[in-house]
Amino acid sequence: MAKLFPLLMLFIVFLSAEINGQNGGRSEMVPAMFIFGDSLIDNGNNNNLPSFAKANYYPYGIDFNGGPTGRFSNGYTMVDEIAELLGLPLIPAYTEASGDQMLHGVNFASAAAGILDVTGRNFVGRIPFDEQLRNFENTLNQITRNLGADAMATALAQCIFFVGMGSNDYLNNYLMPNYPTRNQYNGQQYADLLVQKYNQQLTRLYNLGARKFVVAGLGLMGCIPSILAQSTSGSCSEEVNLLVQPFNANVKTMLGNLNTDLPGATFIFVDIARMFQHILVNARSYAYLYRVGHMHSSYLFLI
Repeated sequence: MAKLFPLLMLFIVFLSAEINGQNGGRSEMVPAMFIFGDSLIDNGNNNNLPSFAKANYYPYGIDFNGGPTGRFSNGYTMVDEIAELLGLPLIPAYTEASGDQMLHGVNFASAAAGILDVTGRNFVGRIPFDEQLRNFENTLNQITRNLGADAMATALAQCIFFVGMGSNDYLNNYLMPNYPTRNQYNGQQYADLLVQKYNQQLTRLYNLGARKFVVAGLGLMGCIPSILAQSTSGSCSEEVNLLVQPFNANVKTMLGNLNTDLPGATFIFVDIARMFQHILVNARSYAYLYRVGHMHSSYLFLI
């Protein structure tokens, strides 16, 4: 029998311990979830941008009720599954959210986006993490006008903030020949640069009222289709896998420091690389992810 995807189990355990029993009998485990990231969790924010990073056409969405939405998968994304397990409705894209829809959360993720503003410019339009944060501030102002500042602050402290950034800072920046980055920094220096910026961005979210963070690390980037396609042997690139290791190590250290330095904050690191390795080694036990016709199955297309 296939094991439940470990990331989702992590969320359920974490949220049950931290929040269950505080929700006044409601079916939702948390009031809302706010999402920041790239194509792994973008659900349509790029649809109306002048961008090459779009997924609002077939074959994307072939197993999603209603067809293509802008999700870079055939069905649900990871955060869609998480929202469902938390008892929340599907979280709307920022470009589509309005009124009461925002009360359950908003998805700000954008394909080709990175921690650095310059990342992903080869796709033209995208919404970098700094701009996603500005969009969150705009959303926060709208919700606060309806709920009031005190009620908003109380609710926000119980919400989940899911952040998954960094993939494009390698795929569509450091590893791109038309970027100067690789000539300016070695792997460790670049990881240091990224995480220094990342620290500032997550602290900004904290200062806006966020308290419960789930931060995803990078997976085995050397094993994704775009990298495999460049390999003459068809095997994973160990060079790329090693390149992103300092980033994950830095993020773990950063989150430990933030847990110590920011009162009331809880930062959870999701070790995507370890999960990715487990999937590769135990592929048969994850066969349910690829069942054609299952609305919740997900073939992810990373941009």
